[in-house]
Amino acid sequence: MIWTIIIFLLVLSVLVLVHEWGHYYTAKKIGAEVEEFGLGFPPRAFTWRGKDGMIWSLNWVPIGGFVKIKGESGEHRDDPNSFARKPLLSRFAVLIAGVVMNMIAAAVLMSVALGIGIPSIIEGGDTGNAVITDESIHITQILESSPAEVAEMQVGDEVIAINGESFATGEEARTYLSEVDENELVSFTLERAGETVMIDVAPSYLEEIDRLGVGVAMVQTGVVQYPWYMAPVVGMESTIFYTREILVAFYDIIRDLIVGEEADVDLAGPVGIAVITGEVIDMGFVHLLQFAAILSINLAIINVLPFPALDGGRIVFVLLEAVRRKPVSPQLEAVVHNFGFLILIGLIILVTYKDIVNLL
Repeated sequence: MIWTIIIFLLVLSVLVLVHEWGHYYTAKKIGAEVEEFGLGFPPRAFTWRGKDGMIWSLNWVPIGGFVKIKGESGEHRDDPNSFARKPLLSRFAVLIAGVVMNMIAAAVLMSVALGIGIPSIIEGGDTGNAVITDESIHITQILESSPAEVAEMQVGDEVIAINGESFATGEEARTYLSEVDENELVSFTLERAGETVMIDVAPSYLEEIDRLGVGVAMVQTGVVQYPWYMAPVVGMESTIFYTREILVAFYDIIRDLIVGEEADVDLAGPVGIAVITGEVIDMGFVHLLQFAAILSINLAIINVLPFPALDGGRIVFVLLEAVRRKPVSPQLEAVVHNFGFLILIGLIILVTYKDIVNLL
């Protein structure tokens, strides 16, 4: 458990550093004064001051990080080194830089994982120039209350044989199962966690598929590895794919909240993500790379949301200034961001409490 927590904090810290480095680097480039670069949230544990007077800090709350830029909430407009004094496009570049860096990090992590080789569903997909090894058939879904669930089959089980017959593709295995007789006992030879498991299942009528079956979904999988010159291309494509899927999930959550329906998505806070990290670690290093990439995409999307205290919320004020042709009151902007920050802290506490309750 301790090892899992260490790896989780390490992964999150690296992604946060990448995000905040984007803000820091771009702010320095436009000539804005950076007052502090912090990893984690205060109270401070260690601090040191650079030659330019900027404070580097390591804080006790090991979740998140920040870059404090002079004038980031609209103050110090009379100071030429203030963020608020810089042109609108320069300020927008600083605010969006963290999101861009997280997306770049996701693409790099995906590319490295694809270069090493990622276990993937290969059935019905176009793998192009990829090298595919370790092909097998795995169970990906089990219907609730089905014969398969009653017989304690599990998602992730590798199907070695059915009634003593082996199959080259998932389609062949599914076709075979669709033709089983009602009075026929189906014997599965499975591999689970390196051990061979024999399970007998009696087919029955399944309302979900409107026919006889055992209640399992099976697909052909394999380790997909791309050559070095293709991995970055496919890595970018994978990043775009996951970004689209995460955006759809966020849209569904927001829509359900607006219409008053219960969101069909499980939200996870720091504790929940740490638990998932432990499960991913057990799956192997390449899965951890892929998980870190998806987590980086999530950080990018969350930060660009138009909510106070987030990058997206600050971008809203830049856009308002562009439309109004005059800045919003620094006092008002500071109050809005501080209020938004308190709400975010409250949400984190609420989700963390939910994660802990689910673990008990």
